[in-house]
Amino acid sequence: MKICMMGLGYIGLPTAVMFAQHDIDVHGVDINEELVKKINKKELTIQEPGLYEKMCNVIENGRFTASTSPTNADVFIIAVPTPITSDKKADLSFVYAAVRMILPYLESGRLVVVESTVPPRTIEDKIIPILSESRLEVGKDLLVSHSPERVLPGKLIEELIWNDRIVGGINEESCLRTVFLYKHFVKGNIYMTDARTAEMVKLIENTYRDVNIALANEFAEIGEKLELNIMEAITLANYHPRVNIHAPGPGVGGHCIAVDPYFIIEQAPEESKLITLARNINEKAPYRIVSLIEKSVENINNPVITLLGLAYKGNTSDLRESPSLVILEELEKKGYQVKLHDPHTCEFFPGKSNTIEESVKDTDCLVILNDHNEYKSFNFQTLKNLFHTRNIIDTKNILNHQTLREHGFNCIQIGTPFKINNNWR
Repeated sequence: MKICMMGLGYIGLPTAVMFAQHDIDVHGVDINEELVKKINKKELTIQEPGLYEKMCNVIENGRFTASTSPTNADVFIIAVPTPITSDKKADLSFVYAAVRMILPYLESGRLVVVESTVPPRTIEDKIIPILSESRLEVGKDLLVSHSPERVLPGKLIEELIWNDRIVGGINEESCLRTVFLYKHFVKGNIYMTDARTAEMVKLIENTYRDVNIALANEFAEIGEKLELNIMEAITLANYHPRVNIHAPGPGVGGHCIAVDPYFIIEQAPEESKLITLARNINEKAPYRIVSLIEKSVENINNPVITLLGLAYKGNTSDLRESPSLVILEELEKKGYQVKLHDPHTCEFFPGKSNTIEESVKDTDCLVILNDHNEYKSFNFQTLKNLFHTRNIIDTKNILNHQTLREHGFNCIQIGTPFKINNNWR
């Protein structure tokens, strides 16, 4: 068997490597020439535990190759991005382009699997008409399935193997061929359904999380208004066996949770009122943090603000849809001097420091924006003499606030009453 993997990003590259590890020849394709060059030179383009060693191994043994053009294969997997447009619509241009790229290489008996997250009915209404241009009979000569990824950055390899998987075929044979394909490395259960349902399953999963986070963020605003510690209240409420409220935070990031609900809203705007409201709440969250920062430094001349954590999620380098970038942009628009630190992201940003110590020096407000292990374990009280004003805003609730207060810090937490005191120096 040979697989042609269309897209070598956060999902395509690890998935290609997993298949190649299990004695399948895989040819990876990406239109980004620099990305392909790096992969062929065994330079990892994403941070993911365990991936580099596996990638090097399959390149060296000849099981995995990469280029900017497809090749003949038994299976074609589409794993390209599906971002949203400026008006919050699904941008499927990468998917359509990838499907058109493989048309010259399709023959009778081939299987096409779309892993990219797409709105419901995309396979039926958009992908099948393009595939039909091959003059192969879709469903008989050409089998088609949708099997969306459902993995967590930072645990990608583990979850590719052990997570249950959904396969939605356009007919039973498409389902069975796709299940056989993924059974090469998937140890979780694989559930079969139709393509339209599989498309919706992925959107439901991420919309559930988005709505839950919106509920937590709304609770945080209520906690601030009623002057109670909402984090303590949520923790105690979650001891109930049927309650699982997520934590409030600075906003929702990543390519899935912050994007996928819009795919439902686009298809059924009148029926998705709760989903729309949740999106609005979570999109407002970064601006609430900016307001909190402004209040913390309002009586300080030319304040310096330090943001710790640019990635949307702890212990990853993933900047996609990160609320940290929204906060950074808003602060820069307002003319603040901003210093940055993130030990996982390699991208250059003005004001980015190599060490926590350098980023903290002379700051008036330190803002924790994600829960990298480096921040969880760092003893910030040892740096108290580097601060100009000892304000800390902990949006992820990862610090020992009592200990910091004992060392002269003004600690501010989302969802709790706060008092700004700029004499904490």
